Amino acid sequence: MIRCMAIDDEPLALQQIAAYIGKVPFLELASQCQSALEAHAFLQHDMVDVIFCDINMPDLNGMDFIKALVAPPLVVFTTAYAEYAVEGFKVNAVDYLLKPFGLQDFMRAANRIQERLQPQSSPASHLSPLTSESDDVIFLKTDYRIVKVAISDIRYVEAMSEYLKVYLESDAKPIVTLLSMKKMEERLPDYFMRIHRSYIINLTKIQEVNKNRVIMDSETYLPIGDMYKETFQKYIDAKFLSK
Repeated sequence: MIRCMAIDDEPLALQQIAAYIGKVPFLELASQCQSALEAHAFLQHDMVDVIFCDINMPDLNGMDFIKALVAPPLVVFTTAYAEYAVEGFKVNAVDYLLKPFGLQDFMRAANRIQERLQPQSSPASHLSPLTSESDDVIFLKTDYRIVKVAISDIRYVEAMSEYLKVYLESDAKPIVTLLSMKKMEERLPDYFMRIHRSYIINLTKIQEVNKNRVIMDSETYLPIGDMYKETFQKYIDAKFLSK
C-alpha cells in the first residue's frame, strides 16, 4: 500500500481527497491535516510515500512547506489557482490537480504515483523489504522516505553516532539513515568488510591501499583501525600477486 497524507485548510476539500484515496485500492490514508504546520508535526514521527497538498493556506503555504522538506516524498498539488502550476512542476510534483477536480482526474494522479513507486507489479513485491526479491537490494529509511538501494552500488558506509551515511556509486549525496553499524554489517554480503569502527567498505571499490589507509577515490582516504588490520591484511594477502 502507498501511504498518503492529505493537506488542505478547507474541511470539505480535505474530506473529498480522503474519500478519493479510499476509492483507490493501492492507496492508504495515513494522515489528513488542515495546515502545513500540522503536517510537519506528523512527519516528525511518521512517514508517508506521497502528499496531496493544497497551496494557498494560512501561516505556511503548501509550496513553501514542500520546499522546506529535506527529502520530500512524492507530491501532488491541489489548488484552485492555475498560476501555481509552473512553480509546482519546478519542485518535481507528480501532478497538479486544479479544483474542482473529479475522481477521474484524481485517478490519473494516483496512477502516476503508482508508476513512480511501484513500476513493476510482481509476487516479489510482497516480500520483506529486508530480504528483497533477489537479496541484492536493501531498503533504507531516510527522512520521510524509504529508498531502495542496490547493494552493489554501495561504495562504503560511515558511522555517525546513531546514524549511518551510505555512500553510493550512483549518487554524490550519501543516504543518511538511523541504523547501527552492527545491523548494517550483518546485512551486507561477503564482499563488504569493516576496516574501522566507523567504516565498512565495498572491497570491489578499492582503488589503492597505502599504509594504514584504503583509498576509494582521489578524494576519499579511509583509515584502517588497529582491531581490523589483521583481517584486512589477510584479504589483501589472499589477492596479492607477486613473482
